[in-house]
Amino acid sequence: MKKLLTSAAALAAMSSGAFAADDVTLQLKWVTQAQFAGYYVALEKGFYEAEDLNVTIKPGGPDVAPVQVLLGGGADVMVDWMPSALAARENGAPVVNIAQPYKSSGMMLTCLKESGITGPEDFPGKTLGVWFYGNEYPFLSWMGKLGLATDGSEGGVTVLKQGFNVDPLLQKQAACISTMTYNEYWQVIDAGISADDLITFKYEDQGVATLEDGLYVLEDSLTDKAFKDKMARFVKASMAGWTYAAANPEEAAEIVLDYDETGAQTMTHQVRMMTEVAKLLEGSDGSLDVADYERTVASLLSGGSDPVITKEPVGAYTLEITDAAMK
Repeated sequence: MKKLLTSAAALAAMSSGAFAADDVTLQLKWVTQAQFAGYYVALEKGFYEAEDLNVTIKPGGPDVAPVQVLLGGGADVMVDWMPSALAARENGAPVVNIAQPYKSSGMMLTCLKESGITGPEDFPGKTLGVWFYGNEYPFLSWMGKLGLATDGSEGGVTVLKQGFNVDPLLQKQAACISTMTYNEYWQVIDAGISADDLITFKYEDQGVATLEDGLYVLEDSLTDKAFKDKMARFVKASMAGWTYAAANPEEAAEIVLDYDETGAQTMTHQVRMMTEVAKLLEGSDGSLDVADYERTVASLLSGGSDPVITKEPVGAYTLEITDAAMK
């Protein structure tokens, strides 16, 4: 297994006394998997090295809060979903978006047909599995749009605080659970439930999709011209990694597996994940589309979030960084 420290080339350069590259530490939102393949590909294929960067990639997990790592100085840049980043900013963490590789949302509800659900109109009275820790905002926005209470009261839905697994559906504790198109949905399939026995509702199709897996830094860091230049080079190399990963899903999956220290991932699952992730990247050059940002904010406001989040958009620096990255 490869250690998630620095590329071999960067280590060799340091040991030989060569000019040191600029260090960048990236904190992922979740564990090492093809969801983040572009960064591992950029590291392995030398795209970061070509931009004079020495990149460290820190995997996340259920006990890792990326924004806290960022605030604590443990990372220069983090991967996060925009609703989570907006909530963090509203609570005093000055995070801003510097790149948005993911253009579309992969989030959806996956339901058992035997529950009787054929459309959102069948949700009342049902138990729905929901991820929290910042991932609940799109769901709450959707329920707000549907006019459904989420406290279990009559005419509303009961929310089951879902762990990062698919057990509530397999054990029939919930009629529907939160899944991603590239991950948990396939875990349900691999558990032996046929696709014919499932019905899915993509947030994109419901008009409440919010932006996922953007790159965020602390706003004050960008007052440093050297840091801003470093981030522009990081974004450029990262997008090159994503372009390569999307075009070469099997090779990208192999690279991800090389960096997976847990040994929990499989080639089949990672290739499938990379193939699905590539669909979410389509149409993105790393810039944050203003319309996508406004749609995310509108979705959150429809769920009752505090409008203060619109005063200082987390995307204020995205075009500035990506423009520099594309030069």
